Amino acid sequence: MNIGFIGLGLMGRPMALNLRKAGFALSVWARREASLTPVVAAGAVARGSIAEVAAASDVVFSCVPDAPQVAEVAQAVADGARPGLVYVDMSTIAPAAAREIAAGLQARGVVMLDAPVSGGEMGAIAGTLTIMVGGEPAAFDTVRPAFEAMGKSITRVGESGAGQVAKACNQILTGVGVAAVAEALNFARKSAVDPARVREALLGGFANSRILDNHGQRMIERTFKPGFKAWMHQKDMGIVMDEAHRLGLALPAAAVTAQLFNALVGSGMGEDDSVAMLKLFESMSGGAA
Repeated sequence: MNIGFIGLGLMGRPMALNLRKAGFALSVWARREASLTPVVAAGAVARGSIAEVAAASDVVFSCVPDAPQVAEVAQAVADGARPGLVYVDMSTIAPAAAREIAAGLQARGVVMLDAPVSGGEMGAIAGTLTIMVGGEPAAFDTVRPAFEAMGKSITRVGESGAGQVAKACNQILTGVGVAAVAEALNFARKSAVDPARVREALLGGFANSRILDNHGQRMIERTFKPGFKAWMHQKDMGIVMDEAHRLGLALPAAAVTAQLFNALVGSGMGEDDSVAMLKLFESMSGGAA
């Protein structure tokens, strides 16, 4: 299987490198030479355009910021696609946008899977991402070997758009979880109790979670270098709230969390990891103790 990859950023670059490690022939394109260099050094072939990547590929992956960029890539992929090409978008976008792009590609003979991921930069580097897929079963079966090079948990959730619905659910749970952990640790510190000891105690009970374990530890260590930038989670919570409005759903916890991410980004911490939520609560409470 010849593979193309578009979007060699924080997440896309290690994902592409893992495809090379698994032995897949890889074609890539990027606007910035610096993005191409490590992937080409690993044996990928740089092409002159997205259409050229598609022309050399059986499957093309993309991992870009939002729906407008996905639509742009999809159009270029279709321009160069060979018969039977599968386009797999691993970005996080609105489910309705994924369905619309998929329908447009289908009219041009290209099958699309929406396959957003969870696991952050560390999961992308380790090849242990959770991959949530929407689209045709046959296309999913075709692409699965490539998914297995990038992820540990791979689930076809349903038809087109279903992967993005699952990712929105993931972002509700992780966003609310990050806010809850930050709030609890800030409460402990302001109560003059060691938050590290509080976290240790909570890990042994029903409050235990991967977010308390992983994100909580980074909050205690004050490690705010991004594995998943706060502005990205803000964008994702915006998708959640737009979908809630469209469906007429009450999502009160998600709504409050979306506003907290708005405040986090508005406070100039958008490039920090989402665990910088702790710093937001500290600033709202008179500063770090």
